[in-house]
Amino acid sequence: MDATVGIVLDDTSALAEVCGANDYNLRVMERLVGSRIFCRGNELFLESDEEPARSLFRSLVERLLESMAEGLPPTPDLIIAIYADLTPEGEPRGSCGDFLDSCVQIPGGFGKVFPRSRSQALYLKGLASHDLSFAVGPAGTGKTYLAVAWALRELLTKSKRKLVLTRPVVEAGESLGFLPGDLAQKISPYLRPLYDSMEALVPFEVVRRLEESRAIEIAPLAYMRGRSLSNCVVILDEAQNTTKEQMKMFLTRLGENSRAVVTGDVTQIDLPRKGESGLVHALQVLSRVEDIFVCRLDSRDVVRSGLVRRIIEAYESE
Repeated sequence: MDATVGIVLDDTSALAEVCGANDYNLRVMERLVGSRIFCRGNELFLESDEEPARSLFRSLVERLLESMAEGLPPTPDLIIAIYADLTPEGEPRGSCGDFLDSCVQIPGGFGKVFPRSRSQALYLKGLASHDLSFAVGPAGTGKTYLAVAWALRELLTKSKRKLVLTRPVVEAGESLGFLPGDLAQKISPYLRPLYDSMEALVPFEVVRRLEESRAIEIAPLAYMRGRSLSNCVVILDEAQNTTKEQMKMFLTRLGENSRAVVTGDVTQIDLPRKGESGLVHALQVLSRVEDIFVCRLDSRDVVRSGLVRRIIEAYESE
């Protein structure tokens, strides 16, 4: 069998878009397919004599061209999203249209955020259809990033008037001692992961403007008692470190037309007694309550890096 297989693209401008700047998109496809991909003339070549890799390559390029015809730019995120919807043999796991329709379009020209696995697509659909959503999974599965992307869309389209970010102030096995500054400065280090997600999605200036207009609010979980949050999106991050009492208090803050997203990793509980985790308790207590969405992510959904996925799998098999 010939060691290469080629796909002819008659439209040279489409070929340039598929390849990306400095052939970056080809490098992304190489990592996904596991074989060298290169361009010659108006043809894309895969250097492999294995039929599953060939079929996967053909399906990936075909679906990418279909998405481009529908107006989606061929970004690395789109390529990874299409790949996630294909089996290792290149067969579709489901409707690609349905899978990509769950993407989040952030207004203002800030682009789209695509799910990178079936579970992530289900997560985004659950956020859109439920007032209370839980996302539980290991580090790197996108549970916070996707929640922030969806919340920013709700905020920037004015579907919701405010985004409230909160988390319990619990240190991961070491004490940082006294932190100087006002309340925002004290809590800021703990909410840094949420800020990292926001700044990866929209420019820092946009985040700062939303903060100054109080459209984005940071609040320690301990300061949420007594509040009623209406017409808001509320994200509780690192929820595995809430106590049972804190979780109940948080869940009863939701007012009219508000949505809450609770994210956490039950394998990284930093409480003195792990059995006291409010997230673990809430998942048990609320299991029979209707209209609550729970998305359970695992190592297959890790998108941070291949190394992180292997690290998580190693710890899970310990």
